[in-house]
Amino acid sequence: MPLTADVKAELLRVRDPRPSARVAELTTILRFSGGLHSIAGRVAVEAELDSDLLARRVARDLVEIYGVRPQLAAVQSSGAGHFAVRVIDGGETLARQTGLLDQRRRPVRGLPNKLTTGAPADLAAIWRGAFLAAGTLSDPGRSAALEISCPAPEAAMALVGAAHRIGVPSKAREVRGVPRVVVREGEAIRQTLHEMGARLAAEEWDQLRQRREVRAGVNRLVNFDDANLRRSAQAAVAACARVERALEILADTVPDHLREAGDLRLAHRDASLDELGHHADPPLTKDAVAGRIRRLLAMADKKAEIDGIPGTESAVPIGAED
Repeated sequence: MPLTADVKAELLRVRDPRPSARVAELTTILRFSGGLHSIAGRVAVEAELDSDLLARRVARDLVEIYGVRPQLAAVQSSGAGHFAVRVIDGGETLARQTGLLDQRRRPVRGLPNKLTTGAPADLAAIWRGAFLAAGTLSDPGRSAALEISCPAPEAAMALVGAAHRIGVPSKAREVRGVPRVVVREGEAIRQTLHEMGARLAAEEWDQLRQRREVRAGVNRLVNFDDANLRRSAQAAVAACARVERALEILADTVPDHLREAGDLRLAHRDASLDELGHHADPPLTKDAVAGRIRRLLAMADKKAEIDGIPGTESAVPIGAED
């Protein structure tokens, strides 16, 4: 997704100098892109990433923050090129230091508590790391969403909790067996991007969203106008067909003032009742015109019923509305 790539490229340029924020981001990347493995009976920390630049950044942070030298390798995953960052020697020590292992050597299924209860900058770093590792952003529209695939339901809940603490509404859900955290509303997505540090992407996404909303609004108005015109045309066809049938049924028995109203309707088929009144001589109000046409139809339908012939409704074409 082009939008996802743009966001990740911008986030890779964000370098929060605060040690706690760097630790929060790095730990989250490790947790959401692989985590812990057992290799030859030893605990290893491994991250599988979709970007060479991200893999090198993770490797550099591991050296600078924890003093470990990871292995870098290109791997094939689901037909796409990925990059693995592995720490085998000293992997268990690193897992303990990052909080991926607890004091009893048990893997932490969510995120270390010290991270999710940290300062706002640390919480933003958690989201930045999660998006870099496993995030996607779809185009603005009815199904727009910022989503992060999570390694476990506990990790999803930890991410939702971190979002709540920085004022971002998000929800945990499961899609085809994969836990996910989803941000859906347009303003919430913009805010999430902004909090993570993707300020340019947030502005561009919001502008694109607003343009699409304006375009959708215009299309709705056009469709509404078209529907109104269609209904008006159908109503005019139905009204004229009934008047023609009424004059045919009544023939010479129709009163002059009702015939005049009927003739006006047939002479000006697309005119409104108010416009018909102006064409009358002398001019009539629209209520007077409507009343006369209504009496004309009622008189014709009554005569048709007595004579046992089809009334005015029978003349209305299929698909036209009265």
